Amino acid sequence: VQLQACGGGLVQAGGSLRLSCAASGRTFSSYGMGWFRQAPGKEREFVAGISNIGGRTYYVDHVKGRFTISRDNAKNTVYLQMNSLKPEDTAVYYCAARIFSAVTAMGPESFDYWGQGTLVTVSS
Repeated sequence: VQLQACGGGLVQAGGSLRLSCAASGRTFSSYGMGWFRQAPGKEREFVAGISNIGGRTYYVDHVKGRFTISRDNAKNTVYLQMNSLKPEDTAVYYCAARIFSAVTAMGPESFDYWGQGTLVTVSS
């Protein structure tokens, strides 16, 4: 599967952005999906995940209540709605897919396919 992420940009603190990740292939609905981010000088970290049919979502603690992951299997797309953005949310955001349907807080090694990343910059 190929993944194409978009929607990043420059936003002021307190603002919102919606990231999208479009997937190729006919088996998108079987994949668990996740969003990761990587800030300069830091390791790639899990942000949010969603099971294959969207019944279960999972978030890292410091984005709970601010970020929402969702998916539209008819459009082969996963989204990350980010509200109340903070300067510490600045990073390159990556979408990822795993061949297993379930997603919890996982390391990057648990995912099989990656998008190219989209830069989110939050100014103070």
